[in-house]
Amino acid sequence: MAMNIKPVPTLDDEVNEIRLATADIVNREILPNENKLWGWVSDSANAPNEVIEEAKALRNQVQNNVKKAKLWAPHLPQEFGGMGLSFMQHAYMNEVLSYSPGAASLFGVVAPNSGNQKILVKYGTPEQHEKWLKPLTEGRWQSGFSMTEPMNPGSDPRSLTTRADLDGDEWVINGHKWFTSNGHAANFYIVMCRTSDPNDAGGQNDKMTQIIVPKDTPGVNVIRGVPVWGRASSHCEIKYENVRVPKENQLGRTGTGHQAAQDRLGAGRVYHCMNSIGAMWRAFDLMIDRLMTREVHGGEKLEEKQFMQGFVADSYMDIQSARLMTINCAEKMESGADPRTDISSIKVFVPAAFHRVVDRAIQVYGAMGVSGDLPLAGMYQGARTLRIADGPDEVHKILIAKNILRRYHGGESWDFGN
Repeated sequence: MAMNIKPVPTLDDEVNEIRLATADIVNREILPNENKLWGWVSDSANAPNEVIEEAKALRNQVQNNVKKAKLWAPHLPQEFGGMGLSFMQHAYMNEVLSYSPGAASLFGVVAPNSGNQKILVKYGTPEQHEKWLKPLTEGRWQSGFSMTEPMNPGSDPRSLTTRADLDGDEWVINGHKWFTSNGHAANFYIVMCRTSDPNDAGGQNDKMTQIIVPKDTPGVNVIRGVPVWGRASSHCEIKYENVRVPKENQLGRTGTGHQAAQDRLGAGRVYHCMNSIGAMWRAFDLMIDRLMTREVHGGEKLEEKQFMQGFVADSYMDIQSARLMTINCAEKMESGADPRTDISSIKVFVPAAFHRVVDRAIQVYGAMGVSGDLPLAGMYQGARTLRIADGPDEVHKILIAKNILRRYHGGESWDFGN
């Protein structure tokens, strides 16, 4: 079933054109070929070479067409080979891209590379752009983001213990990370470290700094890919043992690592939510198709059952609520208003809604819903994972409550219109 995309009257012509052009490629070139593109990945060890080569050729073909349509790398400025979209334009494009799992990678948006690229754009020097960003944006290199630690809560950056100590003109890094995304394939990692630089203002105090570490640096020990949902993954456990890199490998000033992480996570949460909405959209379409075609009890269609009609209504409300909350949050971020309560709200609400929408679709399909013949099982796992990723729900609920109570304690009630 093709994604139904029409111009949105409240959006400007440029955003509508981007959405329509994106949907055209998704509908014509990706949806009909999903099995060829990715069907073999779950059993890649046993996939015939011709199947792998066919998928590679098909990916290259789609990527070339994306570039011809000038839809490549929407998250990057034009001077770095991207589309130069605004925050809102990118958000609206994301919900179309994510209708097909994996489609974003064919448009040059691949985590963690995309997040690393944005950090390099903002905090990198011209020399770092040339050395690290250029091969990454051209697709010649891969990267990883190394922040989470196995013995410390990822929701509290103050708990990170990986250290980088300055020794002359080199940082010496020691620490233990895991869930370093893209860990096997990466040419380099961006590592979040606790640092102190006596030559920096206030540098005796511990600060967070992000440092570029080439994978082949002595002392970088990739222990394993941590299994996720019972399957092998490239989210790697890594020990950094007396790893030495030049001081110029740090991103930005000493101590800007926490802000860089927040820059990445704040926008990333909106993009994750718009991705979830696109996936929900797909799950909803699949569910409706099943309801309209599945016959039960001597010829009755599932759509005639009131129980199933309740599924339709509940999923519609979940998707619309999630979408409007996310768009409202994105508008606040782009306008410069304080979006913290809204970011936490969508981080909690949208994955939960995603989980419910996919769960209903799986229930409608029965055994097929949990099979590999549909994308629903992968969506279900992704929705559950998002309730942990980028901060667990409980932490965000606490932040929401604190932000609201602070305003009331200041003598002001909450304004739901702003």
